[in-house]
Amino acid sequence: MPDIPSAWTSVSGQHVLEAAALFAGFVAILLLGSKVLPGRKQDGRPDPEGVTRTYHLNGLTLFLVVMLVAVLGEVFNLFSLSILHSHFAELFIVANVFACAMSLGLYWQASRTEEQSPGLLRGIFFGRQLNPTWFGVDLKLFSYRPSLIGLALFNVSFAVVQWDANGGLSLQMILYQAFTLLYVFNYFQFEYGMIYTWDIVAERFGWMLAWGDYVLVPFFYCLGGWWVLEATGSLHSVAAAAICVLFVVGFTMFRGANEQKHRFKQDAEASIWGRPAESLEGRLLVSGFWGLGRHLNYTGEICVYFAWALTTSFASWIPFALPVWLTALLWHRSRRDDRRCRLKYGELWQRYTQRVPHALIPRVY
Repeated sequence: MPDIPSAWTSVSGQHVLEAAALFAGFVAILLLGSKVLPGRKQDGRPDPEGVTRTYHLNGLTLFLVVMLVAVLGEVFNLFSLSILHSHFAELFIVANVFACAMSLGLYWQASRTEEQSPGLLRGIFFGRQLNPTWFGVDLKLFSYRPSLIGLALFNVSFAVVQWDANGGLSLQMILYQAFTLLYVFNYFQFEYGMIYTWDIVAERFGWMLAWGDYVLVPFFYCLGGWWVLEATGSLHSVAAAAICVLFVVGFTMFRGANEQKHRFKQDAEASIWGRPAESLEGRLLVSGFWGLGRHLNYTGEICVYFAWALTTSFASWIPFALPVWLTALLWHRSRRDDRRCRLKYGELWQRYTQRVPHALIPRVY
């Protein structure tokens, strides 16, 4: 059984101060890197007010630099990522304080402008500003960086602790590291597509997004790592192969569908699966994954999270809480997406649903 409870009972003031310094230094370094590291400039989609912003897309470079520094630090004994494991509870506390303070600060900053207030609680929770910045860096896009790079570092810390204890890594740990690192790497590889998403274009930045970025993703998405770290015995080769297949299929659907949609939006005549993209009136894509299901990107993402959880070999139900919760969340989001698209496209959406009747599982649902 992972020692998560003991980690909480051993919380100390000294560790909280150390965690606060680690957290602040980490965010500051990423902010500086986002500002100075090379990366291409790309215009996003006009926001609801018609403003088009230019984004500095250097997240992949930043991620690779951070991971390289982490590896070199371990190799040359300059520092160890095991501190993230030993200070997990304290970092969780600091991250929550930071997310709340950020939300309040952004609300106060917006109150100094002439923007109409949506109300105190609503304004803090959902935010009042559409595109707040820190030192010229778009805060919404930036916050994905400490979120996902933090997740990657927490996961690697489990591998470091296991290596230090056993002198090697289990098959479960190797699969877990491969799956999670590839997931984060590919996010930053696809960062150019993220600037066209609903969160970036239309969502205001408040506690909901701040807590999701700085707490939910790095601290909850890595929970399976605690059980992979403590896993005893060897994962059967057949089970390992099945988990790999689930991950590959899910990852292919998840990123493949998003990439196809992005390419179609950039060029309606783009090639998809070796053929010119087919669409309804040049607006709704019906080629590739989008001709098989209306939300297969969500289905693929769910498969990816279940593959992560399955590396724990059913040692506990807790690692499966994440994919189950995300299944419910993405199912609900798919229904909201359908309603929004029905209002936006009208009769054209009815034609699309007739052409592609299933949402998440082709020929089933």
